[in-house]
Amino acid sequence: QMQLVESGGGSVQAGGSLRLSCAGSGSTYSSVHLAWFRRAPGEEREGVARISPFGRITLYADSVKGRFTVSRDDAKETVYLQMNSLKPEDTAMYYCAASYYTAGLRDSDYKYWGQGTQVTVSS
Repeated sequence: QMQLVESGGGSVQAGGSLRLSCAGSGSTYSSVHLAWFRRAPGEEREGVARISPFGRITLYADSVKGRFTVSRDDAKETVYLQMNSLKPEDTAMYYCAASYYTAGLRDSDYKYWGQGTQVTVSS
């Protein structure tokens, strides 16, 4: 069982930056795949970034490559999403997710989800 709690969302102007955090709990935290997803109003949930256990491999959606960076601190049981050069189209509810099994950017790969944190980017 794992619980996830996101924080760090907010409102920012285009071109600005935000860092999202997701605190987890669980004795095997370092062995899970962690990911960030987002859902904009009226749209399907989209995989944004994923980081493998021990941070060895990262994966990004094309829409955020070069602007977003996912990282993890297993000692703090926290995964981060650094978002730079934000655009209005990045506006969405952002969720973190965890899986004990190999996972990519499909939401069906993940069993554990946080409640989400809102990011709003104004032009």
